[in-house]
Amino acid sequence: MELTSEQELVRDTVREFVENEVGTDVREADETQTFPEDVWDGLAELDLTGLTVPEEFGGMDVDEVTYSIVNEELAYGHLAVATALSVHCLATSCIREFGSESHREEWLPEMVSGRPVGAFALSEPDAGSNPAEMTTEAVREGDEYVINGKKQWITNGERAGVVVLFAKTDRDDPETVTQFLIPKDVDGLEVGKKEDKLGLRASDTTTLIFDDVRIPAENRLTEVGSGLKAAFSILTGGRIAIASQAVGVAQAALDAAVAYANEREQFGQPIIEHQAVGHKLADMQTDVQAARLLTRDAARKNEDGVDPTAAAMAKYFASEAAVDVANEAVQVHGGYGYTKDFDVERYYRDAKITTIYEGTSEIQKKIIARELKSR
Repeated sequence: MELTSEQELVRDTVREFVENEVGTDVREADETQTFPEDVWDGLAELDLTGLTVPEEFGGMDVDEVTYSIVNEELAYGHLAVATALSVHCLATSCIREFGSESHREEWLPEMVSGRPVGAFALSEPDAGSNPAEMTTEAVREGDEYVINGKKQWITNGERAGVVVLFAKTDRDDPETVTQFLIPKDVDGLEVGKKEDKLGLRASDTTTLIFDDVRIPAENRLTEVGSGLKAAFSILTGGRIAIASQAVGVAQAALDAAVAYANEREQFGQPIIEHQAVGHKLADMQTDVQAARLLTRDAARKNEDGVDPTAAAMAKYFASEAAVDVANEAVQVHGGYGYTKDFDVERYYRDAKITTIYEGTSEIQKKIIARELKSR
């Protein structure tokens, strides 16, 4: 699938940014579990923190394929940064799609500048794959909503300045899930535990605790009960972004494996000359390219309207491919691949999360099977 000249320009710009601004700091960020704010500020200078924001508010308002390309290129260099950006864009997309004109005027121009950072609070400790089971509640009291509950697995949980929150107006009624806009500095909102994760360690993943948080009624983004429909609509694009990130990690792992296989010699020749290694790399290359094509196809289809099945197939295939390719990259490196001196060890740990967040592989297969049943 050929790219337009504009899409190629964006790809090359992000690729150059990753090469020049990310570099070896990725390893340190992973080890210290510290998000690279200087890289984030660099994204803002390129206007990439406004990818999904209309031009009238200072954003780029890019097409779905361009959005996919940006996610892939960033994840190639730093998955934590790509994840933070995609979640920030989920928040800006919600404000763009469901907010009032005053919401858009108040929040979007500043979010384009990179601050405040956006967060997307849907999952809970006992409501992950089925968000209808959430218990966070927003009760109307006059001109305010009073919110109580707990959200978990929140990317940008510490860094965020604004949170798009999903809560029920009646805890016992799954039909009342509604979307709200919460400034991070509101009284009663506490950042809880920061997760100590296998991979994606530079990304801050926390709980958010709401204890009698009061917000003006006008901070409601959707009509009462329309929150889940809104979430699933936005998450379709989000899943394509995760598929794109999976492709980026897989490509990085493949490139590292090819470079090592060309340099490492055993039995008097580079190991890429050994059929077992050469065929392994051939399988990896095929998986990466198949995942990329499936992801780009889903992005193009999403341009014409929300297509959850195409997005599910892309995320399922690309994320599983990323895990397989990263695993094989470690194998190509042998014992060295099991050490932190080589990046494939990190790719192996990072790839796994793409099969889990924004809908597990099992949920993606459920969506695909549901479409097949309806034929």
